[in-house]
Amino acid sequence: MNGLLADRRIVVTGAARGLGRSFAAAIAQAGARVVMCDILAQELQDSAAMLREQGVQVETQVIDLASPSSITAAFSAIAKGGAIAGLVNNAALATGVGGKTMMEYDIDLWDKVMQVNVRGTWLVSQAAVPLLAQTPHAKIVNIASDTALWGAPRLMAYVASKGAIISMTRSMARELGPQGICVNAVAPGLTRVEATEYVPAERHQLYEQGRALSGAQHPDDVNGSVLYLLSPLADFVTGQLLPVNGGFVFN
Repeated sequence: MNGLLADRRIVVTGAARGLGRSFAAAIAQAGARVVMCDILAQELQDSAAMLREQGVQVETQVIDLASPSSITAAFSAIAKGGAIAGLVNNAALATGVGGKTMMEYDIDLWDKVMQVNVRGTWLVSQAAVPLLAQTPHAKIVNIASDTALWGAPRLMAYVASKGAIISMTRSMARELGPQGICVNAVAPGLTRVEATEYVPAERHQLYEQGRALSGAQHPDDVNGSVLYLLSPLADFVTGQLLPVNGGFVFN
């Protein structure tokens, strides 16, 4: 994969840990200069330092997807470094949003998930478009979830937010296509990362036994799909959803 993204500058949100950190590392190893963004300032710096030790180019930017002013400020700072060729909308609120039925959900939690996962993704994309439009064949990759494909129970706000990401991807692809920007989504299955440590063992077991390719899913299993959609190999691919879940659900 080395050189697949050479000479490109790519922004990854939610990059301090988990899938986002894995995406950032894979993108950097493919030759891109990565802008790692996250609300977790210290973890962000620690992850960036780890990648720099591997000899790759990394920038960092603290961002809070719940705050429009934070998003504006972050992209004003990113713009000082020039155009970008790609954006991975990975940041989302996932920890602590499951376990309740639709009858038990409270409005504050619902609104918080929508504020970060849906509105935040829209605002980040909106802020990124002027920088993406400066690069031919720029790419946006939205990270959805296969929970929106099979309707995972006791997780309704998260499922609804990821369903919105899938729909937004298609609408964004139509709107941004005339500017030469491709917009696609990847829907990972339940992945073994920090954010899923709270998930009950039986839910992990359901996935691991129910996949066509049985077993646990790890961040490295998703990297290749994200790299492909960011790369010149996908210059004529837009508005698509790619589930990456070992065949737990088919699309």
